[in-house]
Formats: sequence, C-alpha cells, structure tokens
Amino acid sequence: MSPNDSPHVVIAYHSGFGHTAALADAVAAGARRGGAQVQLLSVEALGAADWDAIDAADALIFGTPTYMGNVSAGFQAFAEQTGRRCMEGAWRDKIAAGFTNSGAKSGDKMTALISLSVFAAQHHMHWVSLGLGAGWNSAGGSEHDLNRLGFWLGAGSQTDVDANPDQLHPADVATCEHLGHRVAVVTGQFKAGRAATAAA
Repeated sequence: MSPNDSPHVVIAYHSGFGHTAALADAVAAGARRGGAQVQLLSVEALGAADWDAIDAADALIFGTPTYMGNVSAGFQAFAEQTGRRCMEGAWRDKIAAGFTNSGAKSGDKMTALISLSVFAAQHHMHWVSLGLGAGWNSAGGSEHDLNRLGFWLGAGSQTDVDANPDQLHPADVATCEHLGHRVAVVTGQFKAGRAATAAA
C-alpha cells in the first residue's frame, strides 16, 4: 500500500494529567500497526496546520478523560470550536471512534463515550465500535483480559487517581491499541471501497 493509499488517522485528545495522552500513544501504535499514517494532536494547542490535518484526515479518534461523568472541559471547548465545520459538513463520512479514562472502575465513562459518539454523529461521521467482547466477566477471566471493564462503544480505561501516566493498566493499553488497529483497518476498507466505487 502506497502512502497515498494508506488511511490517514488523526487522534485528537485532551489530557488533564497525562493519562489520556499515554492512551493516545497506544491508540496510535495500534493504528500504525493497521497500516495507517497517524498524527497525534492535543486539542488544547491547535494551530491552523493542525486544523488542516484534522479536516484532511480519513478518520478521527477522539480521546478525553471522564470528569464529573462526561467529557473534560478541554475536550468540550474543542468540540464547540467545530460548529462551522458541523454546519458545512466538513467531516461528513469520515470514520470516528473514541476512548476515555477515569479514576473509578466505572466512573460514568459510558456517558463520555456517548458524548463522543453524538459529537461524531452531529458531524455526520461513521462511528466504529470497540469490536471486543467483555473481558474479566467469568471465573476463568482475569483483569489482564482485553476490554476488562466491558465497554462496547469505545475503549474505556481506569487509572488510580494517585497513579502516574506510566502506570496505566497493561490491559487498558492493549485495549486502546486494539481500537487504533480496528479503526485503521476499517478506514482502509472504507477508503478502498470508495475508490472502487468511484472507478466503476
């Protein structure tokens, strides 16, 4: 696959204490393994070139910590800056997915993932689920299973509030890598299908 044919994936994330940034690195590693060109962008410091990269991407993977049961204020500020793009359909038919982290095992992460998916829907994007069954839900299961926290809409991670970003749970890191890989593969399929349709 030539660089022009490989999917271009942008991971747009907000990270308050570094944990979500570390997970974004894991998502990026999985996407690269899936054959994608990947760009990581912190939404707190976007310049004109960064917005151009977002607009040009084939897929956007959104990342945010879960604060007070929803996306962080930093991510919401980014989302609210996209109003014109939403009205103009600038991201229509791009692939989208999301991941989040909180201190509690549940932490109402599902609300944050729902917010990300609704944000993508408002932009007329195609949401990609995690694509994994729940782990750690039987006597034979373990906390080291992929998707140990049992999320389907996106990747959910839990990190103790007194843990450093390099102390992420290995299963959560691997789950985020899986999400990145899945998005890269789906985006490649979508892009190839579009090209085949255009050539027909």
